[in-house]
Amino acid sequence: MPSYARYHTPEMRAFEGEGCFEALPAELDRLGCASAVIVCGRSMARDERLLALIRRPLGSRLDGICADVRPHSPLSAVQAVARYLRSSGTQCVIAVGGGSAIVTARAASILRAEDGDVASLCTQWLADGSMRSPRLAADKMPQIVVPTTPTTAIPKAGSAMLDEASGARMALFDPKTRARSVFLHPVFTASAPLALLHSAAFNSLALAVEGLLSRTAHPLSDAALVHAAGGLYRSLARGGGLASPAERRDLIWYAIQAGQGSDHTGAGMCIPIGHAISSMFNIDNGIANAIVLPHVLRFNAPSARRGIELLASALRVDGGGTDAGVAAVARALTQLAAATAYPSRLRDAGVARERLPDIAAVAMRDWYLRNNPVRIEHPGQIEALLRDAW
Repeated sequence: MPSYARYHTPEMRAFEGEGCFEALPAELDRLGCASAVIVCGRSMARDERLLALIRRPLGSRLDGICADVRPHSPLSAVQAVARYLRSSGTQCVIAVGGGSAIVTARAASILRAEDGDVASLCTQWLADGSMRSPRLAADKMPQIVVPTTPTTAIPKAGSAMLDEASGARMALFDPKTRARSVFLHPVFTASAPLALLHSAAFNSLALAVEGLLSRTAHPLSDAALVHAAGGLYRSLARGGGLASPAERRDLIWYAIQAGQGSDHTGAGMCIPIGHAISSMFNIDNGIANAIVLPHVLRFNAPSARRGIELLASALRVDGGGTDAGVAAVARALTQLAAATAYPSRLRDAGVARERLPDIAAVAMRDWYLRNNPVRIEHPGQIEALLRDAW
């Protein structure tokens, strides 16, 4: 282990407002790119009213629109986008949409640039239980993001693809694929349905909570995660207020903060469990995380008193890092999910009890587990928590 700590704040330019796309040509120039491709899902590709706002300032510098994005970024979709990027000869990617669009664009940029089979490019578990991400040396196309939902994927360097055969996540990591520019346009942030907005915000809240509970901490990550957790919690508690442009914009800023803070801390067991449930039962990540998060909080509390104290402060509940604080935070998160009309138990969300061991097995292969406050040594620990949540 090194005898020093490191905290890194990557570059990211952000543009906001109705006229923000006027800056797109200058951003392409700054990034040294003559042209760009839009990567999005099919529903976005059909919305000419929205895409015209990007087309207009780009003019002939737009090489095309690739609409192969699918939920959870399955490997086959990522490979399809990589082929499109390769054949188009483009120099920049503009990811338009939520987390799946952003992650797919990043991962596809890696597959386009790197040689070798996909498995050799992914983060690997080693025999001693540690993890290693191979150095991906090839240059990558700059990434520009136009988000529609409050997703923590916006500032990240990792890209988690879904292995459709096993249900596990395949992780690619390359800092060169971080978003260089983010454009927050009110028409795009207003385009997501309220249910999708709730789910994405809950997902971001779960990552902020897990970052605060993590075994890795830093004053700068604490500041980002406390602000993000408090903002996401209070925005979700207002419910219908999320329809306002200002509220949607702020949710995205909170999600960016949660993403940046958790870059340093990592997460814990809630995010891997949520991803496993989502991919196996076609349940939104946010809903799965909302059900599981209070159980994870109680499970980790004995080893995360400092994080609980910060979280209690962020959510403005009493008790600090004491047992009373743990109960108050768990109760606040449970009530928040209920106010959003989310189910409180996995059984009510359609999760089959006999599949709980399968969920645990998939979650065990996730890299986020290594920073969980309580060390996860075997899948039985996850199964026990899932039974409580079921």
